[in-house]
Amino acid sequence: MAINKIHDEFRTVDLATGWEVPPGYPKGIQQKILSGALDEANKSGSRSRLLRFDAGEFTTAPFVHDYWEEVFLVSGDLTVGNDAEGKGGESFAPFTYAVRPPGAFHGPFKSEGGCILFEIHYFDPV
Repeated sequence: MAINKIHDEFRTVDLATGWEVPPGYPKGIQQKILSGALDEANKSGSRSRLLRFDAGEFTTAPFVHDYWEEVFLVSGDLTVGNDAEGKGGESFAPFTYAVRPPGAFHGPFKSEGGCILFEIHYFDPV
């Protein structure tokens, strides 16, 4: 199975434009796709993205998906395991990393001061 990313040498990433709210996320969480695409219906592809939380934003339920996920906290703070009201959980500082196999429950998430995550998503080759 081929990776669906193009050869792209170093370029400036404009952090002021190109953000969109992923389906099912609150409006205070936005993504910026850097490379590739993920086809969840056909369980194929890969993507690299930035995910940005506005200050005080949080999700209310755990996530689970059929693809691998690698996450690096670039800036800000991220709390993992808060409740549906955004309380509790374990807080992490920049330069922390997680890798999750398909089917792993994770979250919910919140950020007190806002954060930017770098994420890579991909399916296992068939």
